[in-house]
Amino acid sequence: MKNFKYTINGTVYNVVVNSIDDAIANIEVNGAPYKVEMEKQEKKQQAVVNPTRPATVPVTPIARPVAVAASGPKALRSPLPGTIIEVSCKVGDSVKKGQKLMVLEAMKMENSINSDKDGVVKEIKVNQGDAVLEGNDLIVIE
Repeated sequence: MKNFKYTINGTVYNVVVNSIDDAIANIEVNGAPYKVEMEKQEKKQQAVVNPTRPATVPVTPIARPVAVAASGPKALRSPLPGTIIEVSCKVGDSVKKGQKLMVLEAMKMENSINSDKDGVVKEIKVNQGDAVLEGNDLIVIE
């Protein structure tokens, strides 16, 4: 288990790498679990040294996050990293598809998070002022 601390645009992210199995890394970012799928590296080719051309160096692929499925009812997820600046509903509220539920500030822009279906708010997983990452669960509607 390795711990890392990253600061991106003034937001601190505590990253814990729990395990790496084959091409899947199980990590936690600020306590939220993620599975990161890494592209398998192809077998290394031996570089042929040509005095008139520099040797090529294989490039390591960048891991891309894969959203972890929410347990139970499907949760509405953050479309991008940012800060929750407004929560416009509470548990038990009836909501309609397209209704504004909260506001996410990202890259100095306010983004409305709207309901993706009609239903009742079962659980709100964030509070005003919370920093969230892309794919974090925000609210559960049944």
